[in-house]
Amino acid sequence: MKKLEEYVRSIPDFPEPGIIFRDVTTILQDADGLHLAVDSIRNMLKDVDYDVVVGPESRGFIFGMPIAYALGKAFIPVRKKGKLPLETVEESYDLEYGSATIEMHKDSIKPGQKVAFICNDPTRVANSFDFMPVLVNEMNKLGVKDEDMHIVFALGTHRPMTEEEMVEAVGKDVASRLKMYNSLCNEQEDFKYFGTTSRGTPVWINKHLCDVDHVILTGTIVHHYFSGYGGGRKAILPGCAAMETVRVNHSFMLDPAAGLGKTTGNPCYEDQMEGVALFAKGRSLFLFNAILNAKHQFLKMFAGDYIQAHKEACKFVDEVYGSVIPKEADLVIASCGGYPKDINVYQMQKTMDNAACAVRKGGAVIMVAECVEGSGSAVLEEACRRLGSPQAIKAELEKDFRIGANKAYAVTRLMEKAKYYLVTALDRKMARDMLFSGAYDTIEEALAAAEKEIGKVESVIVMPEGSLTVPRVEE
Repeated sequence: MKKLEEYVRSIPDFPEPGIIFRDVTTILQDADGLHLAVDSIRNMLKDVDYDVVVGPESRGFIFGMPIAYALGKAFIPVRKKGKLPLETVEESYDLEYGSATIEMHKDSIKPGQKVAFICNDPTRVANSFDFMPVLVNEMNKLGVKDEDMHIVFALGTHRPMTEEEMVEAVGKDVASRLKMYNSLCNEQEDFKYFGTTSRGTPVWINKHLCDVDHVILTGTIVHHYFSGYGGGRKAILPGCAAMETVRVNHSFMLDPAAGLGKTTGNPCYEDQMEGVALFAKGRSLFLFNAILNAKHQFLKMFAGDYIQAHKEACKFVDEVYGSVIPKEADLVIASCGGYPKDINVYQMQKTMDNAACAVRKGGAVIMVAECVEGSGSAVLEEACRRLGSPQAIKAELEKDFRIGANKAYAVTRLMEKAKYYLVTALDRKMARDMLFSGAYDTIEEALAAAEKEIGKVESVIVMPEGSLTVPRVEE
C-alpha cells in the first residue's frame, strides 16, 4: 500500500518563484488516498480527549469535516479574514511568501466556560509574565471573563510560592485580575481522586483544575533525567498532584528503563501519561509550551493537543539541546547556567546527570553551582548522612520509597561513574555529607583537587549551560 506522502504532488515555483507547493488534491482524487488520510488522522486522535474539531481554510475543511462527522464531534471553521459574517477573533501569521490573517467566530468557545492555567514555580524558567497577559486577553476576546479564569502553580513537591513570587511569575496585570493558587501536595483535602493507573499509582489531582471546561498547560520543555522530558503532562502529574501520587510515580525511576530523553518503555513517563488521561476525560487539555535558549529567550512555542504537540516539541528539544562529542572526557566542567538551575543541590542534580553523559568512568566533574538555598531537601541530606552510599540509599528506596530520599540516590549514583567536585557557596560539611569529593571557592582549587585524585587530565569538556546541554558520543 502506498504511503500518504506518495499521494502528494509537489509543484515548484507556485505561487511564487522559489516556493514548492504541496498539492493535496491528488489525495482526494484517489479513493484509497482519501481513506488513508482520514483514517491516519483518526488514528492519531484515538487517545485524545476533545470536544470539537477546528479546521482552518481550506485544507482543514477538507479533512476536518469527515473526521468530525465520523467521530460525532462539532466542527468549527477557521476562515481567511473577511469571510465570516459575525463577530470574530483573529490571528495573523507569516508565510514563506507573505502573511495572512485567519478568523473564527467568537461564539466557538462559549462565554461562561471556565479556564484554568497551569504555570511554573520559580525552579523553572518559563517567562510566564510574557505570554500570560496575551493568553488571558485572548480568552477575554472569546467571551471568557476574568472571574471565570484562574491560575494554579505546579509546585509538585516543592515549597509554596509567596504572593510576591506569584505576581512576579505572571505579571502584575494578570495577578491583579485572576485568582491564583499553589498546588500544595501535602494538603490532601485539596485533591480529587480519578482512579488508579495500571502500575498502581493513585491519581489525585488538585481540585482547582477539576471544575473547569479547559485546562491550559503552560511551561517549558527540557530533558528530564528519569521522566524523559519535562513539560506537557508533567504540569499536571507531578506538578498538580498529591504527594502519594508523586511518590508512587517517582518510584519507577529505579527501573533501568527510566531515563533521560526516553519515552517509549519508560515506566515513569507512561505512568504519568496514563494518570493524566484519567483526569482528562470530559475536559479539554491544551498545551502551550516554550523552548528557551540559555539566555531565557524564546526559541519556539508549541501549542495544541497536549500529547501530539508535546511529541513534536521533544523532537525540537533533541535538536537544539543535544550535543555530539567525539568521546567521553577525563574532566568535565559544568555550570548549571545560573539561577534558578543552581538554586540548590536538588535542582543542580539535573546538570550533574547531563555532565555524566560526557565524562569517562573514573574521571571527574567540576560543578559550578551557587546553591544559595542549600540542599533543597532535609530528607535528601538525612538519607545521604545516614546511609552513606548510593547502594544503601537504593536498597532502602526499594523497600520504602520517599520523596527527597530519591533525590539522594539521583545525586549519589552518579558518583559511581566519576568524582564530583563543587565550586559553590554550599556549606562544606553539607557537601561532604552528600558524598561530594570536595567543595571549593574557585575552579582552580577544584581542578587541583581533581588532578590530584584522577591523575593527569588529557581531555576536557566544558559545559557552560549544563542544565540544557545533553552530550552524546558520536557513533
